[in-house]
Amino acid sequence: MKQIPNLPVKVLVGGEMGDINCQPLQPYSAEAINFFAELSKNLLANPAIRIYSDIAGFAYWCRRANLLRLSRSFDIRDRRIGRGIVLHISPSNVPVNFAFSLAFGLLSGNSNIVRLSESSHAQVDVICEEISKLLKLSNHSRIAGMVRIIRYPRNNEITASLSESCHARVLWGGDATINNLRSMKTSPRCVDICFADRYSLCVMNANAILASNEKALNELVSGFYNDVFLLDQNACSSPHLVLWQGDEAQVAVAMSRFWNAMEFFLLTKAPQPAIHVLDKYMHLCRTAILIEPDILFSRHQNLIYRLRLEKLPADIERYRGRCGFFFEAIDNNFDILSTIISERYQTITYFGLDPEVILNFITKSGLTGVDRVVPVGKALDIGVIWDGYDLIGTLSRVISLQ
Repeated sequence: MKQIPNLPVKVLVGGEMGDINCQPLQPYSAEAINFFAELSKNLLANPAIRIYSDIAGFAYWCRRANLLRLSRSFDIRDRRIGRGIVLHISPSNVPVNFAFSLAFGLLSGNSNIVRLSESSHAQVDVICEEISKLLKLSNHSRIAGMVRIIRYPRNNEITASLSESCHARVLWGGDATINNLRSMKTSPRCVDICFADRYSLCVMNANAILASNEKALNELVSGFYNDVFLLDQNACSSPHLVLWQGDEAQVAVAMSRFWNAMEFFLLTKAPQPAIHVLDKYMHLCRTAILIEPDILFSRHQNLIYRLRLEKLPADIERYRGRCGFFFEAIDNNFDILSTIISERYQTITYFGLDPEVILNFITKSGLTGVDRVVPVGKALDIGVIWDGYDLIGTLSRVISLQ
């Protein structure tokens, strides 16, 4: 593996590109855990977490207790070591994903080059500043040699040069971006983990909503808000389709109770930008033209647009909107799931159902999609198992002894 060249990139965190330490560590090394534990403390003490809940979420995830829990659950029967250097192409739509991606790389024992998107996010600046401070400390010198966070305008030549020099790549982006990156030459043993466009949905039981007291309903609404509105429905795990279980009368009352509570909750938040309202209306007009079946449309001021369909087109994921745009249907036996689920589906959130029922349906039906089944409110909770990948396992290699 040739040395990383000194390319025309802006290094935001770390030293010269050519000085990166190529020697891997074992997964969940003491060096990596100590680094993230201290980063967690510093981020939790940073005033920015009062504004940015996603920073708080990352800081809470990388605290020492959680990383030790993850290390204990990792299969240590095999002698493992990191693959070497990992190139991360981070997404623009989820600001803190670059930090999680870096964490997966370091915890699996690798050195890391993280390319940030050109989009500007305050969360990125806060986390990079705290990382940079820690890497200057002598007790984190080993990790300092393994981290480079860079930014450069979209440039295939630079990305291709980096790709040839790395042992693994973690690629976040739309389908076109992923296809372009995968067309680049890499070393023969380079491992790619690709996070492309995905689609997610929510399943709710009408009876469970009708039986909920006000506290439980408010918790449900708050969780749904976190899943959807924190990132304006841009995250692959944010639901765009809501499937209801129950008879027609129950569902109608449950819909009314849930969405009215959702509207009231949104009114307590900052107003949506006017461009979001305009985008939703334009998307409604396009969708009404493109989808043939009759549509029952409901609107909660300009906060939520709901399109009730008797029959979903098989390619319903093509019509997803943003910022509070939902399709709805009744599906008591998961018959609809059988007709729409493809490899593009990532997460199912649920309320009032036994998740084992959903998992059994997915596995017994042999569906090619759905990698996560989580309660409402947990859609954005990223982990070392993501999009069906065991990230620590895939980014490390096994040294066998026979």
